[in-house]
Amino acid sequence: MKKSIQALSLVAVLFMTSCTDDDAVTIINEEELITTVELELTNTADATNVVLFKSVDIDGEGPDDPVITVTGTVNASSTYLGEVRFLNESIAPSEDITEEVIEESNDHEVFYTTSITGLTITKTDVDANGNPLGVLSSFQTGAIGTGILTVVLRHEPIKPNDNTLIGAGGETDAEVSFTFEVE
Repeated sequence: MKKSIQALSLVAVLFMTSCTDDDAVTIINEEELITTVELELTNTADATNVVLFKSVDIDGEGPDDPVITVTGTVNASSTYLGEVRFLNESIAPSEDITEEVIEESNDHEVFYTTSITGLTITKTDVDANGNPLGVLSSFQTGAIGTGILTVVLRHEPIKPNDNTLIGAGGETDAEVSFTFEVE
């Protein structure tokens, strides 16, 4: 018993003295808090027709529901240029997480899912390897209708993938659903 205690003591002393500050683990990609997702659509035929979908959830995964707003009108049979932004507005000044998503484009991808008949969404930007990124996109609307549009930011998806969340894998950094009405 005495030899076991001495052996454990020796191991503990060696462990404590062999580690230095240089051996500390550094978290390179600490997950950022995303409190706000904004999707801005600008009509290619009428630059004054801008639609902003915005979800703000300041308490993150806390008990409060996000505040979702939609300003502007999406027109039928139109093409819109889309740009999504991810922000941390829990700090001042707010932090634009979109910049990090673009800088680390090989490790991120934005996905759009919809229940809206006739809505076609095409990712128009790519990562450093030529795979779709999805911060920039094109939305082609069809007939009048209403449905749900979900925007998902994935971290470390499989690339290339089949443009589905299941096929991409990875971890969800942000997911927001909007009521999408085409008039």
